[in-house]
Amino acid sequence: MKFGFIGAGNMAGAIIKGMTIGTNSYDGKDIYITSKTVTSAEKLAAECGAVAVQTAAEVAAESDVLVLAVKPHVLASVVPGLKETIAAKKPLVVSIAAGKTLDYLASLLPADTPIARVMPNINAKIGASTNGMCVNEYVTEEQKEIVKAMFETIGTVIEVDENQFGIFTVLAGSAPAFAYLYMDALARAAVKAGMPKKQALEIAAATVEGSAKMVLESGEHPMVLVDQVCSPGGTTIEGIATLQANGFEATLTKAFDAVLAKDNMIAGKK
Repeated sequence: MKFGFIGAGNMAGAIIKGMTIGTNSYDGKDIYITSKTVTSAEKLAAECGAVAVQTAAEVAAESDVLVLAVKPHVLASVVPGLKETIAAKKPLVVSIAAGKTLDYLASLLPADTPIARVMPNINAKIGASTNGMCVNEYVTEEQKEIVKAMFETIGTVIEVDENQFGIFTVLAGSAPAFAYLYMDALARAAVKAGMPKKQALEIAAATVEGSAKMVLESGEHPMVLVDQVCSPGGTTIEGIATLQANGFEATLTKAFDAVLAKDNMIAGKK
């Protein structure tokens, strides 16, 4: 089976590296890459033992699975020119473009094209991405498993109803940045109190990692765990009370809403 990537940016690179040098699950010789600047495709191909080609049409002609890894606003200028090639080759098309729906993608592609929409996140770089996936009615169960296997090389795959894909985008696509900001702010507070930044950041990151594992593995509601940490009259409850008094939860909700609104705008929703 041949895989093709149109686009060789950070996310395409993370996926291809996960498929090849990260997990050795796929032979680089079966992966074709092109990009607007051919140099970036050539560099990525050299790293992963893949094949760099000059044009998107060449990639489409070789691919059983064709990954659209370009920016959302670029799709409309790239994909229509590939319709004849895609109609002849009949690949499974996978898009990682934020905000672009299955219906939108279908409008650019030949009729009855099987399409999967996947949202990875930055943690793909270390094989820890949370990937959301939805598919159209032309994708078979076998094709769905092909997509899952691809993206499991960079993390976990969760099937999400497309009407909730924007919500997933905030939770898994954007929220890592929220988490990074939280960890940095916590570490900076520790620096203010006298601890070296590097040590503070290591402690903050390890604490967030352990806390996430606790939520996933204990089955306890997060607020139950908050209560378990907060002793009556103790130190932690003072911090929790201060966060709540200063709008911690409300600010997160506003940030969530802002990201979702932008995602809906990209998707052409009100």
